[in-house]
Amino acid sequence: MHLPQAKLNSVLDRFHEVEARMSAASDGAEIVRLSKEHAELRPVADAVSNLAKARAELPELEEMAASGDPEMSAMAREEMAALNARLPDLERGVALLLAPKDRDENASAILEVRAGTGGDEAALFAGDLFRMYQRYATLQGWRMEIEDVSEGEVGGYKEIIASVTGDGVFGRMKFESGVHRVQRVPTTETQGRIHTSAATVAVLPEPVDVEIEVNDADIRIDTYRSSGAGGQHVNKTDSAVRITHLPTGIVVTSSEKSQHQNRAKAMKVLKARLYDAQRGQLDADRAAARKEQVGSGDRSERIRTYNFPQGRVTDHRINLTVYNLPKVMEGDALDELVNALIADDQAARLATLEDEFG
Repeated sequence: MHLPQAKLNSVLDRFHEVEARMSAASDGAEIVRLSKEHAELRPVADAVSNLAKARAELPELEEMAASGDPEMSAMAREEMAALNARLPDLERGVALLLAPKDRDENASAILEVRAGTGGDEAALFAGDLFRMYQRYATLQGWRMEIEDVSEGEVGGYKEIIASVTGDGVFGRMKFESGVHRVQRVPTTETQGRIHTSAATVAVLPEPVDVEIEVNDADIRIDTYRSSGAGGQHVNKTDSAVRITHLPTGIVVTSSEKSQHQNRAKAMKVLKARLYDAQRGQLDADRAAARKEQVGSGDRSERIRTYNFPQGRVTDHRINLTVYNLPKVMEGDALDELVNALIADDQAARLATLEDEFG
Protein backbone atom coordinates (compact mmCIF):
# COMPACT_ATOMS: atom_id res chain seq x y z
CA MET A 1 0.00 0.00 0.00
CA HIS A 2 1.40 3.40 -0.99
CA LEU A 3 0.06 6.06 1.32
CA PRO A 4 -0.24 9.51 -0.31
CA GLN A 5 2.28 11.98 1.06
CA ALA A 6 -0.48 14.60 1.31
CA LYS A 7 -2.33 12.36 3.78
CA LEU A 8 0.82 11.86 5.84
CA ASN A 9 1.54 15.59 5.83
CA SER A 10 -1.96 16.35 7.09
CA VAL A 11 -1.36 14.06 10.09
CA LEU A 12 1.89 15.83 10.97
CA ASP A 13 0.30 19.25 10.47
CA ARG A 14 -2.52 18.37 12.87
CA PHE A 15 -0.06 17.00 15.45
CA HIS A 16 2.02 20.18 15.37
CA GLU A 17 -1.13 22.32 15.52
CA VAL A 18 -2.30 20.48 18.65
CA GLU A 19 1.15 20.92 20.25
CA ALA A 20 1.06 24.65 19.56
CA ARG A 21 -2.46 25.02 20.93
CA MET A 22 -1.53 23.06 24.07
CA SER A 23 1.27 25.48 24.89
CA ALA A 24 -1.08 28.46 24.49
CA ALA A 25 -4.22 27.04 26.11
CA SER A 26 -5.32 28.24 29.55
CA ASP A 27 -8.75 26.63 29.87
CA GLY A 28 -8.57 23.41 31.88
CA ALA A 29 -11.16 21.52 29.83
CA GLU A 30 -9.44 22.47 26.57
CA ILE A 31 -6.04 21.41 27.92
CA VAL A 32 -7.45 18.00 28.87
CA ARG A 33 -9.05 17.57 25.43
CA LEU A 34 -5.89 18.66 23.59
CA SER A 35 -3.71 16.45 25.79
CA LYS A 36 -5.85 13.43 24.95
CA GLU A 37 -5.71 14.18 21.21
CA HIS A 38 -1.96 14.75 21.47
CA ALA A 39 -1.48 11.37 23.13
CA GLU A 40 -3.57 9.69 20.42
CA LEU A 41 -1.72 11.45 17.59
CA ARG A 42 1.83 10.97 18.90
CA PRO A 43 2.29 7.31 17.87
CA VAL A 44 0.82 8.13 14.45
CA ALA A 45 3.05 11.17 14.04
CA ASP A 46 6.14 9.20 15.09
CA ALA A 47 5.31 6.42 12.63
CA VAL A 48 4.68 8.93 9.83
CA SER A 49 7.98 10.69 10.58
CA ASN A 50 9.89 7.40 10.46
CA LEU A 51 8.26 6.52 7.14
CA ALA A 52 9.02 9.96 5.70
CA LYS A 53 12.69 9.67 6.72
CA ALA A 54 12.93 6.23 5.13
CA ARG A 55 11.35 7.47 1.91
CA ALA A 56 13.70 10.46 1.84
CA GLU A 57 16.75 8.18 2.09
CA LEU A 58 15.96 6.37 -1.18
CA PRO A 59 16.88 9.20 -3.60
CA GLU A 60 20.13 9.77 -1.73
CA LEU A 61 21.03 6.08 -1.89
CA GLU A 62 20.12 5.94 -5.59
CA GLU A 63 22.46 8.83 -6.24
CA MET A 64 25.24 7.09 -4.30
CA ALA A 65 24.61 3.83 -6.17
CA ALA A 66 25.03 5.66 -9.49
CA SER A 67 28.35 7.18 -8.46
CA GLY A 68 31.58 6.01 -10.03
CA ASP A 69 32.98 4.77 -6.70
CA PRO A 70 32.61 0.95 -6.74
CA GLU A 71 32.84 0.58 -2.96
CA MET A 72 30.33 3.37 -2.25
CA SER A 73 28.01 2.07 -5.00
CA ALA A 74 28.00 -1.45 -3.59
CA MET A 75 27.30 -0.16 -0.08
CA ALA A 76 24.45 2.05 -1.36
CA ARG A 77 22.83 -0.82 -3.25
CA GLU A 78 22.99 -2.99 -0.14
CA GLU A 79 21.34 -0.28 1.96
CA MET A 80 18.71 0.29 -0.75
CA ALA A 81 17.79 -3.38 -0.72
CA ALA A 82 17.40 -3.34 3.08
CA LEU A 83 15.36 -0.13 2.95
CA ASN A 84 13.06 -1.42 0.20
CA ALA A 85 12.45 -4.54 2.28
CA ARG A 86 11.62 -2.40 5.33
CA LEU A 87 9.34 0.15 3.64
CA PRO A 88 6.26 -2.12 3.26
CA ASP A 89 6.28 -2.86 7.00
CA LEU A 90 6.62 0.85 7.82
CA GLU A 91 3.75 1.70 5.47
CA ARG A 92 1.57 -1.07 6.90
CA GLY A 93 2.24 0.17 10.43
CA VAL A 94 1.21 3.70 9.49
CA ALA A 95 -1.82 2.41 7.58
CA LEU A 96 -3.05 0.48 10.63
CA LEU A 97 -2.75 3.61 12.76
CA LEU A 98 -4.66 5.62 10.16
CA ALA A 99 -7.32 2.98 9.43
CA PRO A 100 -10.79 3.43 10.99
CA LYS A 101 -10.88 1.90 14.45
CA ASP A 102 -13.32 1.38 17.27
CA ARG A 103 -13.51 4.53 19.36
CA ASP A 104 -13.85 2.32 22.47
CA GLU A 105 -10.72 0.30 21.70
CA ASN A 106 -8.99 1.30 24.94
CA ALA A 107 -12.07 1.26 27.18
CA SER A 108 -12.71 -0.97 30.16
CA ALA A 109 -15.67 -3.31 29.79
CA ILE A 110 -18.64 -5.03 31.37
CA LEU A 111 -18.51 -8.80 30.87
CA GLU A 112 -21.77 -10.76 30.95
CA VAL A 113 -21.84 -14.58 30.76
CA ARG A 114 -25.18 -16.41 30.70
CA ALA A 115 -26.16 -20.05 30.47
CA GLY A 116 -27.97 -20.83 27.22
CA THR A 117 -29.57 -24.03 25.99
CA GLY A 118 -28.55 -27.16 27.84
CA GLY A 119 -29.89 -26.85 31.37
CA ASP A 120 -27.44 -27.61 34.19
CA GLU A 121 -24.63 -28.38 31.73
CA ALA A 122 -25.04 -24.91 30.17
CA ALA A 123 -24.67 -23.32 33.62
CA LEU A 124 -21.53 -25.38 34.29
CA PHE A 125 -20.11 -24.31 30.93
CA ALA A 126 -20.92 -20.67 31.70
CA GLY A 127 -18.87 -21.11 34.88
CA ASP A 128 -15.98 -22.59 32.89
CA LEU A 129 -16.06 -19.66 30.45
CA PHE A 130 -16.11 -17.11 33.24
CA ARG A 131 -13.11 -18.75 34.96
CA MET A 132 -11.31 -18.68 31.58
CA TYR A 133 -11.88 -14.94 31.37
CA GLN A 134 -10.86 -14.45 35.00
CA ARG A 135 -7.55 -16.17 34.32
CA TYR A 136 -7.09 -14.25 31.07
CA ALA A 137 -7.75 -10.92 32.82
CA THR A 138 -5.12 -11.78 35.44
CA LEU A 139 -2.57 -12.62 32.75
CA GLN A 140 -3.30 -9.29 31.03
CA GLY A 141 -2.90 -7.35 34.28
CA TRP A 142 -6.55 -6.27 34.33
CA ARG A 143 -8.76 -6.00 37.41
CA MET A 144 -12.04 -7.92 37.48
CA GLU A 145 -14.85 -7.23 39.93
CA ILE A 146 -18.08 -9.23 40.05
CA GLU A 147 -21.16 -6.99 39.78
CA ASP A 148 -23.97 -9.56 40.00
CA VAL A 149 -24.26 -13.34 40.00
CA SER A 150 -26.96 -16.01 39.83
CA GLU A 151 -25.55 -19.45 40.54
CA GLY A 152 -26.63 -22.67 38.83
CA GLU A 153 -28.37 -25.38 40.81
CA VAL A 154 -25.53 -27.89 40.41
CA GLY A 155 -22.71 -25.36 39.98
CA GLY A 156 -21.60 -22.80 37.46
CA TYR A 157 -23.74 -19.76 36.75
CA LYS A 158 -27.10 -19.00 35.26
CA GLU A 159 -25.75 -15.48 34.87
CA ILE A 160 -22.69 -13.60 36.05
CA ILE A 161 -21.76 -9.98 35.35
CA ALA A 162 -18.37 -8.44 36.07
CA SER A 163 -16.52 -5.24 35.31
CA VAL A 164 -13.08 -5.64 33.76
CA THR A 165 -10.85 -2.61 34.24
CA GLY A 166 -7.63 -1.92 32.42
CA ASP A 167 -6.08 -0.46 29.30
CA GLY A 168 -7.40 -1.91 26.06
CA VAL A 169 -9.84 -4.36 27.67
CA PHE A 170 -12.66 -3.82 25.18
CA GLY A 171 -10.30 -3.84 22.21
CA ARG A 172 -9.29 -7.42 23.02
CA MET A 173 -12.43 -8.76 24.67
CA LYS A 174 -15.02 -7.49 22.19
CA PHE A 175 -14.41 -10.49 19.94
CA GLU A 176 -15.77 -12.79 22.68
CA SER A 177 -19.33 -11.49 22.27
CA GLY A 178 -21.57 -14.20 20.90
CA VAL A 179 -22.85 -17.73 21.41
CA HIS A 180 -20.23 -20.22 22.66
CA ARG A 181 -21.09 -23.89 22.11
CA VAL A 182 -19.64 -26.83 24.05
CA GLN A 183 -19.59 -30.50 23.13
CA ARG A 184 -18.66 -32.87 25.95
CA VAL A 185 -19.87 -35.70 28.18
CA PRO A 186 -21.56 -34.14 31.25
CA THR A 187 -20.67 -35.49 34.67
CA THR A 188 -24.33 -36.50 35.09
CA GLU A 189 -24.33 -38.58 31.87
CA THR A 190 -24.37 -42.32 32.66
CA GLN A 191 -24.24 -43.63 29.08
CA GLY A 192 -21.14 -41.68 28.04
CA ARG A 193 -23.04 -39.69 25.41
CA ILE A 194 -21.74 -36.35 24.18
CA HIS A 195 -24.10 -33.45 24.87
CA THR A 196 -24.17 -30.05 23.19
CA SER A 197 -25.03 -26.96 25.19
CA ALA A 198 -24.30 -23.26 24.95
CA ALA A 199 -23.60 -20.07 26.84
CA THR A 200 -23.77 -16.49 25.65
CA VAL A 201 -21.11 -13.86 26.24
CA ALA A 202 -21.64 -10.12 25.97
CA VAL A 203 -18.80 -7.61 26.26
CA LEU A 204 -20.00 -4.02 26.65
CA PRO A 205 -17.63 -1.03 26.61
CA GLU A 206 -17.74 1.21 29.62
CA PRO A 207 -18.32 4.72 28.26
CA VAL A 208 -15.12 6.74 27.90
CA ASP A 209 -15.60 10.51 27.94
CA VAL A 210 -19.25 9.95 27.03
CA GLU A 211 -21.99 11.04 29.39
CA ILE A 212 -24.93 8.64 29.39
CA GLU A 213 -27.92 10.53 30.73
CA VAL A 214 -30.44 8.47 32.70
CA ASN A 215 -33.47 10.46 33.78
CA ASP A 216 -35.00 9.56 37.13
CA ALA A 217 -38.42 9.48 35.49
CA ASP A 218 -37.20 6.78 33.11
CA ILE A 219 -36.20 4.25 35.75
CA ARG A 220 -37.96 2.19 38.41
CA ILE A 221 -35.87 1.00 41.36
CA ASP A 222 -37.05 -1.98 43.40
CA THR A 223 -35.42 -3.47 46.47
CA TYR A 224 -35.86 -7.06 47.52
CA ARG A 225 -34.30 -9.83 49.58
CA SER A 226 -31.65 -11.66 47.66
CA SER A 227 -31.52 -15.43 47.63
CA GLY A 228 -28.69 -17.91 47.29
CA ALA A 229 -25.26 -18.08 48.86
CA GLY A 230 -24.42 -15.50 51.48
CA GLY A 231 -25.57 -16.79 54.85
CA GLN A 232 -28.37 -15.40 57.00
CA HIS A 233 -27.85 -11.80 55.87
CA VAL A 234 -29.31 -12.30 52.40
CA ASN A 235 -32.58 -13.59 53.82
CA LYS A 236 -33.13 -10.78 56.32
CA THR A 237 -32.21 -7.57 54.50
CA ASP A 238 -33.94 -5.94 51.54
CA SER A 239 -30.57 -4.92 50.12
CA ALA A 240 -30.72 -6.30 46.58
CA VAL A 241 -31.56 -3.73 43.91
CA ARG A 242 -33.37 -4.10 40.60
CA ILE A 243 -33.38 -1.15 38.19
CA THR A 244 -35.74 -1.15 35.22
CA HIS A 245 -35.15 1.32 32.40
CA LEU A 246 -38.71 1.96 31.28
CA PRO A 247 -38.11 3.31 27.73
CA THR A 248 -36.02 0.29 26.69
CA GLY A 249 -37.19 -2.41 29.13
CA ILE A 250 -33.58 -3.09 30.18
CA VAL A 251 -33.44 -4.65 33.66
CA VAL A 252 -30.28 -4.84 35.79
CA THR A 253 -29.82 -6.25 39.29
CA SER A 254 -27.18 -6.27 41.99
CA SER A 255 -27.36 -8.31 45.19
CA GLU A 256 -24.40 -7.45 47.40
CA LYS A 257 -24.92 -6.67 51.12
CA SER A 258 -24.95 -2.89 50.75
CA GLN A 259 -28.01 -1.36 49.10
CA HIS A 260 -26.01 1.79 48.35
CA GLN A 261 -23.30 -0.21 46.56
CA ASN A 262 -25.96 -2.20 44.73
CA ARG A 263 -27.55 0.97 43.33
CA ALA A 264 -24.17 2.23 42.13
CA LYS A 265 -23.22 -1.09 40.55
CA ALA A 266 -26.59 -1.54 38.88
CA MET A 267 -26.46 1.99 37.45
CA LYS A 268 -22.99 1.33 36.03
CA VAL A 269 -24.19 -1.81 34.27
CA LEU A 270 -27.32 -0.02 33.04
CA LYS A 271 -25.27 2.80 31.52
CA ALA A 272 -22.98 0.28 29.83
CA ARG A 273 -25.99 -1.50 28.31
CA LEU A 274 -27.56 1.76 27.15
CA TYR A 275 -24.24 2.80 25.62
CA ASP A 276 -23.94 -0.58 23.92
CA ALA A 277 -27.44 -0.11 22.50
CA GLN A 278 -26.35 3.25 21.06
CA ARG A 279 -23.29 1.59 19.53
CA GLY A 280 -25.51 -1.17 18.11
CA GLN A 281 -27.73 1.41 16.42
CA LEU A 282 -24.71 3.15 14.93
CA ASP A 283 -23.38 -0.21 13.74
CA ALA A 284 -26.75 -0.98 12.14
CA ASP A 285 -26.71 2.37 10.35
CA ARG A 286 -23.28 1.54 8.92
CA ALA A 287 -24.02 -2.15 8.33
CA ALA A 288 -23.73 -1.95 4.54
CA ALA A 289 -20.18 -0.64 4.79
CA ARG A 290 -19.08 -2.70 7.75
CA LYS A 291 -21.01 -5.98 7.44
CA GLU A 292 -17.80 -8.03 7.51
CA GLN A 293 -16.45 -6.36 10.64
CA VAL A 294 -15.79 -8.72 13.53
CA GLY A 295 -17.37 -7.81 16.85
CA SER A 296 -20.17 -5.64 15.50
CA GLY A 297 -22.35 -6.71 18.43
CA ASP A 298 -24.43 -9.34 16.62
CA ARG A 299 -24.74 -12.09 19.21
CA SER A 300 -27.36 -14.17 17.43
CA GLU A 301 -24.90 -16.57 15.77
CA ARG A 302 -22.63 -19.27 17.19
CA ILE A 303 -19.10 -17.93 17.12
CA ARG A 304 -17.05 -20.70 18.72
CA THR A 305 -17.25 -24.42 19.53
CA TYR A 306 -15.34 -26.14 22.35
CA ASN A 307 -15.10 -29.88 21.59
CA PHE A 308 -13.77 -31.65 24.68
CA PRO A 309 -13.53 -35.24 23.31
CA GLN A 310 -11.26 -34.04 20.48
CA GLY A 311 -9.53 -31.35 22.53
CA ARG A 312 -10.20 -28.68 19.93
CA VAL A 313 -11.59 -25.17 19.79
CA THR A 314 -12.98 -23.78 16.54
CA ASP A 315 -13.74 -20.13 15.89
CA HIS A 316 -16.30 -20.15 13.09
CA ARG A 317 -15.86 -16.49 12.11
CA ILE A 318 -12.33 -17.00 10.81
CA ASN A 319 -12.40 -20.79 10.35
CA LEU A 320 -9.60 -21.28 12.87
CA THR A 321 -9.23 -24.53 14.81
CA VAL A 322 -6.67 -25.05 17.57
CA TYR A 323 -6.01 -28.33 19.39
CA ASN A 324 -5.08 -27.01 22.82
CA LEU A 325 -8.50 -26.78 24.48
CA PRO A 326 -7.24 -27.28 28.07
CA LYS A 327 -4.84 -24.32 27.75
CA VAL A 328 -7.55 -22.20 26.13
CA MET A 329 -9.94 -22.95 29.01
CA GLU A 330 -7.20 -21.99 31.46
CA GLY A 331 -6.88 -18.63 29.68
CA ASP A 332 -3.24 -19.32 28.82
CA ALA A 333 -3.87 -19.91 25.09
CA LEU A 334 -6.90 -17.67 24.59
CA ASP A 335 -4.58 -15.07 23.05
CA GLU A 336 -4.02 -17.42 20.10
CA LEU A 337 -7.67 -16.97 19.15
CA VAL A 338 -7.90 -13.31 20.13
CA ASN A 339 -4.76 -12.36 18.17
CA ALA A 340 -6.08 -14.13 15.07
CA LEU A 341 -9.37 -12.24 15.34
CA ILE A 342 -7.53 -8.94 15.78
CA ALA A 343 -5.40 -9.70 12.71
CA ASP A 344 -8.55 -10.43 10.70
CA ASP A 345 -10.09 -7.19 11.91
CA GLN A 346 -6.94 -5.28 10.98
CA ALA A 347 -7.03 -6.75 7.48
CA ALA A 348 -10.63 -5.56 7.11
CA ARG A 349 -9.68 -2.07 8.29
CA LEU A 350 -6.72 -1.95 5.90
CA ALA A 351 -9.03 -2.96 3.06
CA THR A 352 -11.25 -0.01 3.97
CA LEU A 353 -8.24 2.30 3.80
CA GLU A 354 -7.17 0.86 0.46
CA ASP A 355 -10.65 1.54 -0.92
CA GLU A 356 -10.32 5.13 0.26
CA PHE A 357 -6.97 5.69 -1.44
CA GLY A 358 -7.77 3.59 -4.51
